[in-house]
Amino acid sequence: MREGMSTFVLVHGGWSGSHSFRHIRRFLHAKGHEVFTPCLTGIGERSHLAHPMVNLSTHVRDVVNHILYEDLSDIVLVGFSYGGFVVTASLEHISSRIKHLVYLDAFIPENGETAFGHILDMGRSDIEIEGAWVVPPVEREFDDKVEGEWMRARRTPHPMGCFTEPVFLEKPLEDYEFCRTYIKASKNPSSDLGAEALWQAANRAKNSSSWEYREIATTHMVANNKPKELLEILVEVVAYGP
Repeated sequence: MREGMSTFVLVHGGWSGSHSFRHIRRFLHAKGHEVFTPCLTGIGERSHLAHPMVNLSTHVRDVVNHILYEDLSDIVLVGFSYGGFVVTASLEHISSRIKHLVYLDAFIPENGETAFGHILDMGRSDIEIEGAWVVPPVEREFDDKVEGEWMRARRTPHPMGCFTEPVFLEKPLEDYEFCRTYIKASKNPSSDLGAEALWQAANRAKNSSSWEYREIATTHMVANNKPKELLEILVEVVAYGP
């Protein structure tokens, strides 16, 4: 890797897969950066591995193992949407390998919080006889009709355990040594699933001297809608430092 280039690890959101980063992955590669896009178990290209025991810990291991087996260090770790839970929970294992942590219109959980708590303001889920163990895909807006159709054809149900297992975070994010950036999709409608929690996360970063904060004028699916704008932020703000 050339001097001045960075190693990016991009963690996708719920009901999707690493294919959602295909545009930004290509753009970063063209700039000379290394890019890794692990796919989380039970969704996307690994939907054939879905089962009731898949949970947040499974996805943390997906990402952590990817980084450890590739022996990646000094990385820019990017979590999109639900991926914010995954990257946060991964810090217990790989925080020393991160130089910059990026939340891309993502949830920022505190210790003990769950995705359902952020999305639906729910506590612990009830155990039921033959209860559902997957959550159907939610509808998302796309700027381009063709891109939207391509992505919708690849949206898959998401194992519920990922949304009900609490995060473990040993200390506040601001106490870690790596840099932090939040990138907000500023045109995400308030009716969108989890919109309120995403704005709370964005405002936390925006109002803190411990974070860099940027906005992109689009809806939630940033990497699909505005990959060139996202590239500019990742390269100029993240890869080379604020």
